[in-house]
Amino acid sequence: MGKGLYIATSERHSGKSIVTLGLMRTFLGRTPKVGYFRPIIDDGVEGYVDNHIQTVVSHFELDIAIKDTYGFTRSEVLKKYNDGKEGEVFDSIIEKYRQLQDRFDLVIVEGTDFTDTGSIIEFDINVLICKNLGIPAVIVASGANKKVSETVGNLKLAFDTFKIKDVEVLAVIANKVPEDLMEDVVSNLTKLIPNKIDQIVIPIIKSLVDPTLKEIIDYLNGEVLFGEGFINNQAGSFGVGAMQLPNYLTHFKENSLVITPGDRADIILGALQASVSSNYPKISGIILTGGIIPEKSILKLIEGLKISLPIVSVKEGTFEVTNKVGNIKSGIYADNTQKIITSIATFEKYVNVDSLADKLITFESTVITPRMFQYNLLKRAQTQKKRIVLPEGHDERIIRATSRLLASGVVEVILLGNEKKIKNKAIKLGVPLDLKRVTIINPIKSSYFDDYVTTLYELRKHKNVNMDMARDLMADVSYFGTMMIYKGHADGMVSGAVNTTQHTIRPALQFIKTKPGVSVVSSVFFMCLEDRVSVFGDCAINPNPNADQLAEIAIASAETAINFGIDPKVAMLSYSSGDSGKGIDVDKVREATKIVKEKRADLKIEGPIQYDAAVDYTVGKSKLPNSEVAGQANVLIFPDLNTGNNTYKAVQRETGALAIGPMLQGLNKPVNDLSRGCTVADVYNTVIITAIQAQDF
Repeated sequence: MGKGLYIATSERHSGKSIVTLGLMRTFLGRTPKVGYFRPIIDDGVEGYVDNHIQTVVSHFELDIAIKDTYGFTRSEVLKKYNDGKEGEVFDSIIEKYRQLQDRFDLVIVEGTDFTDTGSIIEFDINVLICKNLGIPAVIVASGANKKVSETVGNLKLAFDTFKIKDVEVLAVIANKVPEDLMEDVVSNLTKLIPNKIDQIVIPIIKSLVDPTLKEIIDYLNGEVLFGEGFINNQAGSFGVGAMQLPNYLTHFKENSLVITPGDRADIILGALQASVSSNYPKISGIILTGGIIPEKSILKLIEGLKISLPIVSVKEGTFEVTNKVGNIKSGIYADNTQKIITSIATFEKYVNVDSLADKLITFESTVITPRMFQYNLLKRAQTQKKRIVLPEGHDERIIRATSRLLASGVVEVILLGNEKKIKNKAIKLGVPLDLKRVTIINPIKSSYFDDYVTTLYELRKHKNVNMDMARDLMADVSYFGTMMIYKGHADGMVSGAVNTTQHTIRPALQFIKTKPGVSVVSSVFFMCLEDRVSVFGDCAINPNPNADQLAEIAIASAETAINFGIDPKVAMLSYSSGDSGKGIDVDKVREATKIVKEKRADLKIEGPIQYDAAVDYTVGKSKLPNSEVAGQANVLIFPDLNTGNNTYKAVQRETGALAIGPMLQGLNKPVNDLSRGCTVADVYNTVIITAIQAQDF
């Protein structure tokens, strides 16, 4: 899988196109395949291709379909947010980016162009997108028309915001800085930004700031009368031709744009002559205002001249046109090769590309956001579809979750229950349930039933279970579903929406049993908080584990974290941190921590430690300054069920966190329990983690 780099800014007209073009050229010289992606683009007319995308894809001849180079238009994002579906925005952006990441060695991701309103919200969206893609950032800010303190302050604020959200920043770039202020900007950046971050200052390049006639024509909706082949001429300045020609000639500047009414033949012809005269500067073009076209004789005269500049007619008056031209912000587009070449040359002159490339090559993200975690779960489950049985097939939440699972294509679902009742309930709920893609089994009418009864009898007869008892037990959906796993007719089971935890896991303990060397079955929740994913254990099974059991739970939970892509930093929670506390409860945690260290010296673990010291960096470093876990823990082991269950529910309800689980650890085959207060999303996510567990058996 390839790497990625996010180009972000906090304002409009920062000049990030220079950075994009420079980075594309830099990395195309170092790696065979470089891709390009924009999460959100501006809206355009039908058939319109985003200018940034068109420029990059065409100039570098990238093998990417335009539809694959962006996620959403601005209006599409706004609609999703208004409909409360902002999560879909991030999910889709992650999906499209990952598809490119699979195809290319490196993907350059260019952030949004800022609107005049909502800049703070837009900046936050860029930070979240960058974080959820799991890639580092380069931050660009403009120094045009700003004091040094403003330019540096904007970069520092943006840098701090990215760092607070745990996004790695490789470089900060002050762009469009007046040359006389460059040294001051460099000096101030050095004081405020860590030395390990590349601090880059790029001056204003006039040829990149000046608009082309093409941009002016598009902005004014003008009609080109002559010289269409020269619309890439750049307007270094502009002036109104309203005075008599002899006086106006003295105001000409190199590459100036002449703005004059269309009936001023004297200005038009005089400007054309001056442009070819060695005694006057060249002009870039002529704008004829008021919608007035010169007389035929004048047009014929111009037509016979060999001009190398555009003559354009616009409808607005001279004053309005002059104001509009003054407001044009020049950009870079695909046809203007000279600007592209200048941009790349400017970037390479002022940026240490080797340093930036080395930082990116060695970058490895350690952050897993909830969106990334859920996306990874989905993709992992899809790689090897498993058969998951849901015994409580009549429950509304199970039916809704089944429909969603079928739509996602992540697992094969087996529902236990009466097919007719399940079908009718789905119709009543308005839930699409494709009966051709879901297996529905009524246990007592199943062709497996008698064989399952016999098998249960053989497995449990030493516990005084006779055939009649076995038949009664097998009519229970929990026993039937568990036996399906035992016999290889299903790969995992999820239950508990209706039944108790004990009812769900008792059959598994009786004949699926635990893995070799496992003395205690435990559970974890994946707590998807706002900006991170933590593993909580044990919050569902063991009321009061002893030190040995607590150590085993910690090791199992760390292994689960590793299996799901999380680098474990284990916190053994208690009411005190370090050596400060005394008492039976804290001593148990201290002993359990010692056991883990003896059995698994490779694990990063701290205990006893309080919850705030475990997850808050400032508190953690103040209480345990030498700990490699304090303030950074992502696997949190609770000392007993009372503490764990209450804490996970409190965190879930008060923060809005998504709690995925509980996922049981230690069984020979995956059987997972739901809370009776579970939601459709809980069922959906638990089925997916069960399917992933099943891939390892």
